[in-house]
This record gives sequence, structure tokens and C-alpha cells, in this order.
Amino acid sequence: MMIMKSIIYKEWIKIKGTFLAFLVLGLIALTIVFLRVRHDILFVDAANYWYSFLFRGSPYYMLLKYLPAVAGLGIAIAQYFPETVDKRIKLTFHLPVEENEILIMMHAFGAATIISMFLFFFLIFIAGSSLFFPSDIIIPSLISIVPWFLGGVAIYFMVSLILLEPIWLYRGLFAIIGGGFITFFYINASIGGYKPIIVSLLLLTALSSIVVLFTGYRFRKGEM
Repeated sequence: MMIMKSIIYKEWIKIKGTFLAFLVLGLIALTIVFLRVRHDILFVDAANYWYSFLFRGSPYYMLLKYLPAVAGLGIAIAQYFPETVDKRIKLTFHLPVEENEILIMMHAFGAATIISMFLFFFLIFIAGSSLFFPSDIIIPSLISIVPWFLGGVAIYFMVSLILLEPIWLYRGLFAIIGGGFITFFYINASIGGYKPIIVSLLLLTALSSIVVLFTGYRFRKGEM
């Protein structure tokens, strides 16, 4: 238990600054989104604004599109890049805990931190949207932004994989494959258009969480 607490504390120290920076950035972005909505509704009136959203495809939430992606990238780098410098992560693997268990704890903590932040943003988005829109607008909006947040989590998993990979050739291959994989989360679609594949994207994101175990194994065995 003490070792687990020490690992979690170490991981928190590494990502704390990045996490807080993106937390503030996300709150600023959400504030701007709803200030714009309020401004536009005051000048256009709610009915016309809703019509523009539903039938002209003018979503009010586009400012949020790449925020989860950048957050996932930033936290993965903050957490794993220091471990790759001079292979410092090998020191962690020498703790009296099974190696896979240590890596799973590190990875689970990073993922839980990102998911918690994204859920916080998601709840604020729902609360803010409910002030201006009926459910007929809020539900398709939620369906549209869910893939962006899943994409942010998937980016965290893929960047972790790339950073822990000890062979540069494989890093390049993983980057190409991961880049193609991530595009599925950011394809332009009509409002609510992602509904048929939300579950599939969720499953793919969950599956991508385990790939780091393979490259982590190769890293700690010293493959070059």
C-alpha cells in the first residue's frame, strides 16, 4: 500500500502542472463558448439561434474540438517523457512490486486523471447548455463532442505507447498507426452524426489502453 501511494504521488508530481494548466484552459474555453452563446441569443433571439444550429449546422461548441486532444498529448508527455530520459523508468521497475503492476498503476492513474478532468468539463458543458437550449439541441451536441473527449483519452494511450517504445523505428510506425487511428474521433460529421458508432469508439478507446503493456515490457527488458 505504501509503495502504491508513493507511485501515485510521484505520478501526480509529474503531471500536476500540466493537469492544472489544461483544467484552467478548459474552463476558459467553456466560459468563452457560453458567453458567445449568450451574446448571439441576445442579438438574434433564441428561436432563430436554435434554427441556425439545427438546420444550418452551426454548432456553438467547436472551440472545444481539439482541447481534449491537446490535453491528452500534454499529460502523456508530462508523465512519460521524464521516464524515458536515461531510461529512468527502470529505477521504478526495480521496486519490490511486480513490473506489470507498477506500469498498470502508473497508466491507470494518468488515465483516471484525464478522464476525471474530461468528465468535469462534460458536466459543465451540460449545465451551461441547459441554460440556453432545450434537450433537442443538448442531446445531439453531447453525441457530437463525446468522440472528441474519447479521442483525447486515446491520444494519451497512444502517446504513452510511443514514448515508452525503445526502438525509434517502431516509434515511427506506432506514430503512423496511432495517427490514423485517432482521425476516427475527429472526422467532420453532422450534429449528432456519431451516434451509430459511439459504442464502437468507446470500446476501441478501452482496448487501446492495454497496448502500453507490450512496449513497456520491451522497454524494461532493454530492447534497443
